[in-house]
Amino acid sequence: MRTPRWLLYTAAFQRLILEVYATDVLKLSSFSECVENPDIFIDRANIEYDSKTREIQLDIAGRSSKSENVTASLHVAAYGKQLYTNNFNPCDRESYVAQLCPVPVGNFAAATTQTIPTEYADRIPSIAYSIPDIALQATIELKSLDDGRNVGCISADLSNGKSINSRAVTYVAAGIAAATLLITGLASFASGGGGGEPGKAGPSPNFMDIMSWFQTVATTGMLSVNYPPLYRSFTEKFAFSTGLISWTKMQSSIDSFRSRTGGNITTANIIYLKNATLVFSGNNDSTDDVHISRSLLSTLKVVRDFSFGDAGNGTAGSITSGITRRVSGIKAYAEGAGIVQQNTFMTAFLVACVVSAAIAVGILLLKAILESWALCGKIPKSLVGFRKHYWGTTFRSITNLIYIFYGPWVGWSIFQFKTGDSWAATLLAAATLILFSSILICFAVVIIRTAQRYIKSQGSAAALFEEKRTWLKYSLFYNTYRKNYWWFFNVIIAYSFIRGFLLAALNGKGFAQTIAMLVIEALMLIITVLVRPHERKIENIVNITTRFCQTLTFAGVLIFVNELKVQKSTQTIMGFALVIFSVVTTAILVILLITSAFITCCANNPHRQRRKEAEKRKRESDALISRSHYSSSYTNSDSMIYTRAIKIDPATEPLYTQHHV
Repeated sequence: MRTPRWLLYTAAFQRLILEVYATDVLKLSSFSECVENPDIFIDRANIEYDSKTREIQLDIAGRSSKSENVTASLHVAAYGKQLYTNNFNPCDRESYVAQLCPVPVGNFAAATTQTIPTEYADRIPSIAYSIPDIALQATIELKSLDDGRNVGCISADLSNGKSINSRAVTYVAAGIAAATLLITGLASFASGGGGGEPGKAGPSPNFMDIMSWFQTVATTGMLSVNYPPLYRSFTEKFAFSTGLISWTKMQSSIDSFRSRTGGNITTANIIYLKNATLVFSGNNDSTDDVHISRSLLSTLKVVRDFSFGDAGNGTAGSITSGITRRVSGIKAYAEGAGIVQQNTFMTAFLVACVVSAAIAVGILLLKAILESWALCGKIPKSLVGFRKHYWGTTFRSITNLIYIFYGPWVGWSIFQFKTGDSWAATLLAAATLILFSSILICFAVVIIRTAQRYIKSQGSAAALFEEKRTWLKYSLFYNTYRKNYWWFFNVIIAYSFIRGFLLAALNGKGFAQTIAMLVIEALMLIITVLVRPHERKIENIVNITTRFCQTLTFAGVLIFVNELKVQKSTQTIMGFALVIFSVVTTAILVILLITSAFITCCANNPHRQRRKEAEKRKRESDALISRSHYSSSYTNSDSMIYTRAIKIDPATEPLYTQHHV
C-alpha cells in the first residue's frame, strides 16, 4: 500500500525538528517539598539524566534536625506514568553514600550516580527530548530505617533545555496586534470607511478580530483544568490581550494601594510571588500537580545550565527551594504571568487607563499635525472630517476600546468580586463595570430606536447606513454588517458578557467551566453560519473560520479536564497540537489582514460607496432643479421688462405677440 504523500511530509518535518533540537540530557528545572514537617529539609538539588549512558546523577544539600539512618527511594515518572523506581540504602556497599550514612545533624551534602536498566530507560518517550516544557518528574524520598517514617521528600521537574516560556512569543504577538492596529487604521483612512479611528472596525479581519482571537487563546489558559506545562506557558504569552501586563513597579504600587484600602498583602504581594514555587493543579482539590519554579532573584523563568560544584556551598548552578504556592484556574494564569491574584483587576484597570490616555494623546497629536498642515497648505479632503470632529473621534475610539475589551473586563470584575480583598478595588470594579455596560447599552438602545424610527418612516433601517450624520455617530458598531443585520452587534455584546461572566463565576469548576465555554463558542459559530451578517462574502468566510477555530480550541481543552482522566502523554501531544494550531491560525489571520487591507485601500466600504453615490445623485438632481427654476424665472422676467419698455399698437398686438413667441 502506497504511503500518503502528506504523511511522508509530516514524518520528514518531525525528523527535521528532532535533528535540530534533539538532546540526550534531562536536567532538574525545579523542585518542592512533598512531605509536611520533615526531619530532613532539602535546600538545594541537582538531578541530571543522560540517555546515552543511562545514568542519573544526584546532587543534594540540606539540613537535618537529628542524626538518623535512612533509606532512599528514587521514582521517575513521565506524563503521569511511573517509569522507574529504585530503593537503596546509603550504607550498603553497592550504593554507599558517606554523607547519608547516617544523615548528620545540621547541614549535609551528598552526591551519587545510578545507572538505569535498559528496560526502564526505553520507557522514556522520545518526545521527552524534543518537545518544550515536558511533563517529566523525579521524586526522592528519605525514610527512617528504624520506623519507616517519611522524614524527607522532594518532587522535581526535569527539563530537556527547551521551553516555550520566552518573552519572544509575547513580543511577536504584541507586534502583530500593533501592526494590525496600524494597518486597520491606514486602510480605514485610505477607504474613508472608518475615519481612521484607532481600533475602529474595518473589513475583516481587522484589529478587533485579531484581539478576539488572542483573547480566546488567553482564555483557554484560564480554565481550571490540568494543562500540560507547554500549553500553559504558551497561553500566558497572550495575557496582554486581556489587559494583564506584568510590571514589577506597577505591581508594587498596587500592593501598596491594597494595603491602604483593606487588603491583606501578607502573602499576596509581588515579592512573595517572586520567591514562590507555583504548584499548578487542575482544580482546587486536585493532588495531581505540576511544579514550576521561580528564582529567588528574578521573575523570569529561564532555562539554565546546571554545574556540579561543591554541594555544600550553594554554587550558582544549583536549584534552591522556596515557598510552595498551590494555584489553579484564573489564579494560576495570573500568577503564572507574574501578577498576584488579588492584583488582577487593578492591573487591567491601570493598563486600560494608560491605553486610553495614549489613544487620546495620539489623536490630539494627529489633530495638531493637521492644524499645522492646514496653516501651511490645503489638507486632503478625507482628513477634513477628522479635523472638525476631534472630540467625537476621541469618544468613539475609547467606546470602541470598551467594545473590544468588554468580555475580559467583565471577567476581571467578577473575579474581583469573588476575590474581595481591597474594598477600593472592588468598588472600582463595580463602578467601571456599570459604566462600561451602560455605555454599550445606551448605544444599543439609541441605535435600535433610530432604526425603528427609520423603519416606520421609510420602511427599512437602511438610513442607518445612508444618512451621513447617523453613520458617523454609530457605524463603529455595524459598519461591516449587511443592512438587514445591523442589530448583530447586540449579539456580540451579549456573547462577550456571558463568556466573561461564566469564566470568572465558574472558576475552580473545570468541567462545568470548559463545557460552558464550549457551548457558548458553538452557539456563536452556529449563529454566524446561519446569519452570515457581514456585507462582504470574504468577511463572512473569515469570521466563520475564526469562530470554528475558537470552538475547536475549547473542544481540545476538554482533554485536559481531570474528570475525563486522559493519559498525560495524550494531554501533552494535544497541548503541542493546540500550540501549532494557534500559531497557524494567527499566521492565516495576519495574511488575510494584509490582503484585506490592500483590497480596502483600492475599494471603498460598500455602504459608504452607496451613500456617496446617493449623495452625488441628490446633488445632481438639486442642481438640475435649480437651473430649471433659474431659467424659467429669467424668461418670465425678461418678457415682462420688454413688454413694459415698448408700447405696442393695439392693432398690431396679435402680430407682435405671434412673432415674439
